[in-house]
Amino acid sequence: MPPKHIISASCVVLNDENQILLIKSPLRGWEIPGGQIENGETIREGVIREVKEESGVDVELTEFCGVFQNTEHSIINNLFKGEYIGGQLTTSDESLEVGFFTYAEAMEKVTWGNFTERIRLCFSEKEKPFLISF
Repeated sequence: MPPKHIISASCVVLNDENQILLIKSPLRGWEIPGGQIENGETIREGVIREVKEESGVDVELTEFCGVFQNTEHSIINNLFKGEYIGGQLTTSDESLEVGFFTYAEAMEKVTWGNFTERIRLCFSEKEKPFLISF
C-alpha cells in the first residue's frame, strides 16, 4: 500500500509594523495560522485560504521559508512568510483569539512543538532549510 501523506501549510504573516499574526488554537494555544491543503488546491491557495478562515486576514505570500516533515504522522508542512493586505481580525472554530504581536511577544506566547523555530526561520536571512523533521 503506498504511503499517504497529509500536506499542510502555515504562514508567518506580518503587518505594516512588522508584527506577527497569531491565532489561539483550542488545541495548541498560540500559533501561526495554517492547516491542511484540500483536494484540488495548490499549496499557495491552501495557505491563503487557511489564514483567511482562521484569522479573517488576507495575505500575500512573499517568501518560502522551509519544509517540515512529521514522519510519525506522515505530515508535510510548507512554511511561508507573507504580508497582511486586508481583512478584519476575526475568530473562528479554530481560533479563540486573533492578534498581531511583536516578535518578542510572539516567541513568548507560542509554546507548542517547534512552532517558535518556524517563526525564527522566517526571519533568518541565511537559513532556509529544505526539510526539517518534527
